[in-house]
Amino acid sequence: MTDRPSWAPTGIDLNVPSVSRIYDYFLGGSHNFEVDREAARKAMKALPGIPKISQANRAVMRRAVRFAVDRGITQFLDIGSGIPTFGNVHEVAQAAHPGARVVYVDNDPVAIAHSRAVLQDTPDADIAAADLRDPRSILEAPETLRMLDLSRPVALMLVAVLHFLPDEDRPAEIVATLRDALAPGSVVVITHATPDHEAAPAGQSEVQAVYRRATTASLVTRTIDQLRPFFDGFEIVEPGIVHLPHWRPDTPPGDEDPAVLLGLAGVGLKP
Repeated sequence: MTDRPSWAPTGIDLNVPSVSRIYDYFLGGSHNFEVDREAARKAMKALPGIPKISQANRAVMRRAVRFAVDRGITQFLDIGSGIPTFGNVHEVAQAAHPGARVVYVDNDPVAIAHSRAVLQDTPDADIAAADLRDPRSILEAPETLRMLDLSRPVALMLVAVLHFLPDEDRPAEIVATLRDALAPGSVVVITHATPDHEAAPAGQSEVQAVYRRATTASLVTRTIDQLRPFFDGFEIVEPGIVHLPHWRPDTPPGDEDPAVLLGLAGVGLKP
């Protein structure tokens, strides 16, 4: 690839797909490269409903943000935030509570560069370049220390990110490190890929293979029982850990694509 878009940071390989840019494509965004679109199209060939899973994830995120604001939480730490698209955390939170503060976290240079451009005129939101696998680097990032008061409740957003951590990365311990840094009254929001549905399309395993072949990330599916350790130290709020469309929907779920049932959502409250 020879043409580098003006928004693409120098120093990144435009021929290597990125999880966040593939996700951006699924959401209908424009900050992705042909190599990302190629990987996305392969995933969609195996599982045509995968963009709807991404959209359902984004919808749960918006509902969970409003839930947090309704509890009086005005600080948000969104890890694995990806490339900002319409209806991101700061837009939802600040619409519900002007002055709400948001720190995004990502390790993708494109996501970081574009987020900084989007947020340059938004004083109450910023992005930190850090990796979920090193939670201390997130908690000690200058942006986190400047924007968030960890002695007050925070909404920890882990939306569609933990399924990129295999068990050997000890994801439950990572979440516990973040939990221990949060004040009582904080919440954690988790969405995660799952095989937990009797009508799971056969293409799910091929989607996992696409991620393994195209990126440095493995997509790990987990069941409801396997997600419970991520909520240790939190009280899981109603309706519990459920399929994406069923977590506090704004309207009763209709005839949904079975693919959206391949995602789970849950919210925990730190007592």
